[in-house]
Amino acid sequence: MTSTRPHKFAHVVYRTRRFEEMLAWYQAVFGAHVQHQDPALAFLTYDDEHHRFAFVNLGVIDPQHTETDKQGLIGVDHVAYTYASLDQLLDHYDQLKAKAIHPYWCVHHGITVSMYYADPDGNQMEFQVECFDSNDKANAFMAGPGFAQNPIGVEFNPDALLARRQAGPLDGFLRREQHQPVSPIRGAVSNAA
Repeated sequence: MTSTRPHKFAHVVYRTRRFEEMLAWYQAVFGAHVQHQDPALAFLTYDDEHHRFAFVNLGVIDPQHTETDKQGLIGVDHVAYTYASLDQLLDHYDQLKAKAIHPYWCVHHGITVSMYYADPDGNQMEFQVECFDSNDKANAFMAGPGFAQNPIGVEFNPDALLARRQAGPLDGFLRREQHQPVSPIRGAVSNAA
């Protein structure tokens, strides 16, 4: 079976307790600008991609811990790879499932439909497909009320999506019409104890 490959590298997400310092540094070093910021999350870009960096503010997400240098909690959260279509993303999911490799989180972020995996060392990666056919449309969604209401996303069941695809085209799935319920953040951030 041929492996379905990503179309392109997409972004990096960092977990930090130096939220404002990190935003200022990436703006200065990369000439990046903020696409969306709230107390817990920020999305920045330096080119035509809707975001190249995202930052998770551990001071808000995990306020009971204060270590600024703790390995494993501070640092890269995940790297992301974009697939050319929802069909390719689902094909890749199906191929990995056949090898007993399963995502730990499947979420419709509004700007992407994403499946998150962890390698044997716990390194996290996001396999995604873009929800919009242009960055202008993605940027408009990020500036709108639906994204502000729920920048994390709504979970979905990939097996149900595969079954839906077998029944016919997945028309309309990429457009996130429902912004609730807000998914809890999964992975290393939520597992930090």
